[in-house]
Amino acid sequence: MSDQAAQSVMYMQEGGVKLTVVNAVGKEAVVAILAAGDFFGEGCLAGQSVRIGTATAITPCTVLVIEKGEMFKVLHEQRALSDRFIKFMLARNIRIEEDLVDQLFNSSEKRLARTLLLLARYGKEDQPHGVLPTMSQETLAEMIGTTRSRVNFFMNKFRKLGFIKYNGGLQINTSLLSVVLHE
Repeated sequence: MSDQAAQSVMYMQEGGVKLTVVNAVGKEAVVAILAAGDFFGEGCLAGQSVRIGTATAITPCTVLVIEKGEMFKVLHEQRALSDRFIKFMLARNIRIEEDLVDQLFNSSEKRLARTLLLLARYGKEDQPHGVLPTMSQETLAEMIGTTRSRVNFFMNKFRKLGFIKYNGGLQINTSLLSVVLHE
């Protein structure tokens, strides 16, 4: 999707998508993991002419593609969709701010714990949570700005402490929150 004309907004109906960006020297960063109910590609609504990132399915997906003109039309005519879109954009803006603070002030161990809890939809009562889709340690490392070997070290530590377990997928115990809250 990167370097393509930005002419539509996508709405995740089912599945999961990884959004990535690549810098001039080819270093890739994961900027978001999206699930059902999330939007992406909305930069076209603000005048972005070319996509700056790439969306990659991480689980089987159903994505609704809404052309830019149609999106403007439904945002004006359908209050429920407009409200849902605005709520999503505001929540994502808050999440981006929290991610920046996390990156600036927290250790890689805390960043990994927070990321796992967010991916498990901890605190979202209307969302299923607990088991994560298959995700490589490399992807987790890209998300939190560290190396795969550090992620491996912390994942083993979390497993030994009972915060996570591998049982038909990665299961996150809410006790992992203690790592995030511990000063």
